[in-house]
This record gives sequence, C-alpha cells and structure tokens, in this order.
Amino acid sequence: MQKLLVSLLSFSCVALGFAQTTFEEMAADHNKTGGVYFAYPTRVADNTPAPKGYKPFHVSHYGRHGSRYLISDNDYKWVADLLHKAKAEDALTPLGLDLMNRLDSLMIETHGKGGDLSPLGRRQHHGIAERLYKNYPEVFSDNSFITARSTLVPRCILSMASFCEGLKEANSALKIDMESSNRYMPYLCYSTPESDEFNGKNGWWKEVYRKFEEKHTNPSRLVSSVFSDNIFVDRYVNPHDFMWGIYWLASDAQNTEGKINFYDFLTDKELFDLWQCFNARFYAQHANYPQAKGVHVQNAANLLTNIIETADEAISSDKPSAALRFGHDGNVVPLAAIMQLQGGDAIIDNPEDFYKGWCDWKVAPMAANIQLIFFRKKNSDDILVKILHNEKETRIPVKTDMWPYYNWKDVKSFFKSQIK
Repeated sequence: MQKLLVSLLSFSCVALGFAQTTFEEMAADHNKTGGVYFAYPTRVADNTPAPKGYKPFHVSHYGRHGSRYLISDNDYKWVADLLHKAKAEDALTPLGLDLMNRLDSLMIETHGKGGDLSPLGRRQHHGIAERLYKNYPEVFSDNSFITARSTLVPRCILSMASFCEGLKEANSALKIDMESSNRYMPYLCYSTPESDEFNGKNGWWKEVYRKFEEKHTNPSRLVSSVFSDNIFVDRYVNPHDFMWGIYWLASDAQNTEGKINFYDFLTDKELFDLWQCFNARFYAQHANYPQAKGVHVQNAANLLTNIIETADEAISSDKPSAALRFGHDGNVVPLAAIMQLQGGDAIIDNPEDFYKGWCDWKVAPMAANIQLIFFRKKNSDDILVKILHNEKETRIPVKTDMWPYYNWKDVKSFFKSQIK
C-alpha cells in the first residue's frame, strides 16, 4: 500500500507537469543542465492584484545567495594543470588545446575567488529587491521595520547587502537592521542529526548514488577527444573525475562575467546524464525523498517556525515590515518541500525517475527565493497571504477560492501541521 501511494503521488506530480523536465528542454538550453548552478533567469515578478480593499503590510523572504564561482580555486586549477602537463608532453588534441586556452582565459577572472559571489550574483539580488519594492511599496515606507539576516558565508552576506542596496536606492529613508551572526544559524542554515546521518559517509544512500553516478558517467569519448596519447591518459588522467571537472566548468561559466562556453565539449546526452546525477543527489539529500522518511524536510522546520512567528509579530504591529533572510540552496530546497510549494514537494521513489517530477534548477537556481506577501483590510481581522517562488505566484495544498491569495489562518494551520 505504501509503495502504491508513493507511485500514485509521483504519477500525479508528473502528470500535472508541475516540475517535469525533458531531454529536449535541457538540450535546447544547456545552462539548465547546470542544475543549482543555473543563473537566475531575467524575469518580471508576478503581481496579481489583491482582492478589493486589501493592502500589503508585510513581506517574509528567504533567498539563496546569487551566482557564485566554483567553491574552490582548485576546481579550476587541477583541470588547468592537467591540460598544461598534457601540452608539455604533446598529449593534447587540437580540441584539448582549445579547452586549455578557454580555461586559461576563464581563470583570469576566477583566480582567488573560489566560492565568492560574482558580479552577476550582486545584480540578481539588486534586481529582485527592485521588483519587490516596485510591486509592494507600501511595505517599504519611511517608518517600516525591516530586518535582514544572513548566514556567516561571505557570498550570503554580500547578497544581503546587494538586496538591501536595491531597496535603499528605491527609498533612501529606509532603515534596515542587517546582521550576520551565529545567533541566526539555527533557522537560517540547519540540518537535523537524522538528515546528517542519512547523508553521512555511512548512509546507505551513498552507495545507491555511487552506482547511479557510475551508470550515468561515460567519459571515454570526451577523454579521447581531448588527449591524444593513451600512455599519458593511463598515467595521469582519471576519466571519471576529468569528465565531472569539465561539467562543473561548463555549469558555472554562466555565472561569470566572461561566460566562456564549455558545453560544446560534452554531448547533449552526456550533459543530460550528468545533470541527472546532480539532480538526484540534491533531491535525495535535501528534498522529500520517501526513502529518507521526511528527515530532510524537517531541516526547514526552524525556518518555517521563524516565518510564522515573525508574521504573527507583524500582524500585531502597527508598522509595515519585512523579514529578509539569506542562505543557501540546501535551505531553499527543504523549505520548498515543507511548505509543499508547487514543484518543490514531489515524492519519487526511483532515482531514474527523479528528474521527471523534481528539478533542481527550477526549485533552487542561483538567487532562488521564496516570498510570502501579507495583506490586510482596514477594520478587518482577515489576513491574506500569497506565496511567490522565484518571483512566480505558486500554489500550496490549502483550500482557497481567490488564488493566488490564501487566508493566513488556514496557511498557518497547514504550516504548523508540517512541523514535526
């Protein structure tokens, strides 16, 4: 019965097309194969007018840091060093020499910036803030109470600063209380011991993933297209690691200023297969993977509790307000799952089917964000809320006859029921 229920839920998600992704879609836009490295798309924020008489008074926000460079300088350097060694030993094909030259050009920008927010990342948050202000200026008046909290990681702190800069440029009178402190880490960036155990070195998922990755990583064609000397390959090249190294370069280049293309070194099928692995890892380790029995979803319980509590404080206040929070993809994913946002709460059992119902680049691209916009009517106790995921109005499984607007008391009750 349990397996049947999982199958039915998975089929429902896929059939409705909330998050379904196809090979053809990914082949048409290789940037999407970067998964959570997908650069936040340029867009106009949804803003369906509120029911008559309702005005916005509070915004509750959680945002992932914007576009960044690869986590470590070594993610670029080890590939470059290998290619330069191959060149010195006359072991590169003309395509391999082209790869080396492109990587050398990219490293002029990336040197010393491993893990840092890129200029594009700053622009993303600045733009999200501009659109938020434009759509809900009542929330950001001169006397608004605005807090901004970030994890301790510099790319998150700078994302917060860029966001707040966007708001301040729209209204220079705003006073924003910005902090990055250990005090806020228990809700900004938290994982349960049970989730850590599942994802740890002794967790059984590691072996399931290893087999899945091994099946979907086929580096022979790539290696032979780059290196001309089999003896060099035998001595110095780990084909598996090399293929993944090129995939990471290709995936993250879209987040740089130079945007040097590396996708043409991989075929559409290779990109799709590698992305499936990346997507599978994120789904099983952070989302509503049924075999994890909900432990990852509860990583966002503290964050959802904070959202509820700050909303209730805002409702009882006579000032407009905003609570801005900045963290990571590993926090956005479980938050989307625990809130059961459309496309973020898929239940899928088989790793081969993960991509059919859950998609990392749709749930948590660079600068991903979840916004709750609160509205009230004068002389009324009714509070309405709508939820935006990456600035698009989204659905949750709560009854309403005025979507995208929900009654806050119904949403609050539902959210509380998800916190274990």
